[in-house]
Amino acid sequence: MEKKLDPQHLDLVSFARDAISLKGEGHLADWLRLADERYGDVLPAGPVAWHLQGRSVSQPDGVDQIWLDLKASVNLPMQCQRCLTPVLETVKAERSFRFVADEATAAAMDDEAEEDILVISRDFDALALVEDELILSLPLVPLHEVCPETVSMSAVDPEFAVASERPNPFGVLASLKTGTSK
Repeated sequence: MEKKLDPQHLDLVSFARDAISLKGEGHLADWLRLADERYGDVLPAGPVAWHLQGRSVSQPDGVDQIWLDLKASVNLPMQCQRCLTPVLETVKAERSFRFVADEATAAAMDDEAEEDILVISRDFDALALVEDELILSLPLVPLHEVCPETVSMSAVDPEFAVASERPNPFGVLASLKTGTSK
């Protein structure tokens, strides 16, 4: 009989030891922090799709390393920073995490390790990690490849009246030197 795994309450040790794979989809509305990044209701958001894979890596000292591989994606409506209209961005996250016994070990290894180090838990919320990684993967500047509307690239208002021509300050200095006035 296959037991049902809850991604919000994972026992990471058995998940990795048994090399379990878990995947799912959820509505954007269920991911409150990620849903806050949504712009408007014109474009439909896609589902949040995620995949988790546990693995255990044998070590010469006999203590296996616990790993979690995460993949997630969502089509998220955001505001184009060029034309200020909605743009549908595909946000993807793909990371691997190594788990250690405690905070002190994680802090000590964090500076020297290339991988992400987290503290192991027997009641781990993997969906919160999925949401964190998608938020970290959001584009800094969402843009259309080609904006649907022509964007005015002028910073000057055509109705702004320019004051009469001002004298060049260096010309004024030059006239003082030669004794003529402009």
